[in-house]
Amino acid sequence: MYHSKIAGLGYYVPSNVVTNDDLSKLIDTNDEWIQERTGIQERRHIIRGEDTTTSMGVKAAEIAIERSGVAKEDIDFVVFATLSPDYYFPGPGVLVQRDLGLRTVGALDVRNQCSGFIYALSVADQYIKTGMYKNVLVIGSEVHSTGLDMTTRGRGVSVIFGDGAGAAVLSREEDLTKGILSTHLHSEGQHAEELALIAPGMGARWVSDIIADNDPNDESYFPHMNGQFVFKNAVVRFAEVINEGLEANNLSVSNIDMLIPHQANLRISQFIQKKFGLNDDQVYNNIQKYGNTTAASIPIALTEAWEKGKIKSGDTVVLAAFGSGFTWGSAIIKW
Repeated sequence: MYHSKIAGLGYYVPSNVVTNDDLSKLIDTNDEWIQERTGIQERRHIIRGEDTTTSMGVKAAEIAIERSGVAKEDIDFVVFATLSPDYYFPGPGVLVQRDLGLRTVGALDVRNQCSGFIYALSVADQYIKTGMYKNVLVIGSEVHSTGLDMTTRGRGVSVIFGDGAGAAVLSREEDLTKGILSTHLHSEGQHAEELALIAPGMGARWVSDIIADNDPNDESYFPHMNGQFVFKNAVVRFAEVINEGLEANNLSVSNIDMLIPHQANLRISQFIQKKFGLNDDQVYNNIQKYGNTTAASIPIALTEAWEKGKIKSGDTVVLAAFGSGFTWGSAIIKW
């Protein structure tokens, strides 16, 4: 039995900065309204033709691989988390394998939205723990901007999301006191439609149905979110799954050196920080700059925190996420 460690981290965000004032020119909103509800000041949107979910994932992965010291030919497997693949099928995992020039290794796509990176990390961790693989590339990447309702009708969702990618190389660790100590995953599908994009989908409305109806008021192919309901569930599940991870490893809140929460809403992160009595140096947030990048948010924030020296050898790092599905999870890491 082995542990897995994060050997390398990287992230990439598009150069196109979209401020709240920029959105106010398209949507009936303003900077004060957005910041009060979400904490977001700006986000990144791709420029069409320059970036895709796959290309951003590749750029983040190249940085992570270089920092890990692992050669590309030694990558054994790819796990790619996203809700916004370039194509309906195939998923971006195989495109990354192609574009990075990796061997014909397996590539797996994870569709768990905001908790996608935690799920992907857990999958990679299990493969390494069992000895099946030695080095696994894990990516979270999202393009939201091209699929949002950028009108006043969609402002409750569209002001929140941004584009970007983060990546990690997981490698075998023989010291069982280090690396990923445990991961914890949950779902509650009875609330799936409270945060969802219904169409196009084989079970509801496919492309042919949308075209046939040609209904300008059809909102089924834009994201829907019951914001208050999601918030109320998120703060409960975040706390539960963080405590679950701590208890599984005989740790307490006092052992947390750094908490990286999914960047869903700054108000959620602040609520959790206050609930656990953590100070500002123990929680890393960057939603102010990037918005909610779904599966990319944790690896982007984790990479930034590490780059700034906020995560050091021996630190206990907690990752936690909640989102569409409803799915949630946590990971406890000894750095």
